[in-house]
Amino acid sequence: VQLQASGGGLVQAGDSLKLSCTPSGRTSRRDTRGWFRQAPGKEREFVAGIRWNRTGATYLDSVKGRFTISRDNAKNTIYLQMENLKPEDTAVYYCAATRDGVILSEIATIRNYVHWGQGTQVTVSS
Repeated sequence: VQLQASGGGLVQAGDSLKLSCTPSGRTSRRDTRGWFRQAPGKEREFVAGIRWNRTGATYLDSVKGRFTISRDNAKNTIYLQMENLKPEDTAVYYCAATRDGVILSEIATIRNYVHWGQGTQVTVSS
């Protein structure tokens, strides 16, 4: 299963972007989906995650109040609305899915995510 992320681009600081992610194959209906990002020379980090029933939205501290994760199960798609973007948000953004449901405290744990995609580049200029 590959998750196709889209919506990235080059924007200025303060601008907004909305990322979308849809799997190419069959995934669990009760999976947790998440967004991660990786900047050059840095490790991949958790950004936001949401459970299958749209509860438990969890965020990286530095994006709280600016990013919103949502999920449309009818379309099998998750979104990441990013507001007030900052240069430090520049990274390749990846979406991922767990094999099945996870407890709230495990949403941000990268090892729980087994399905990944190619990512989409987000570049924020100052």
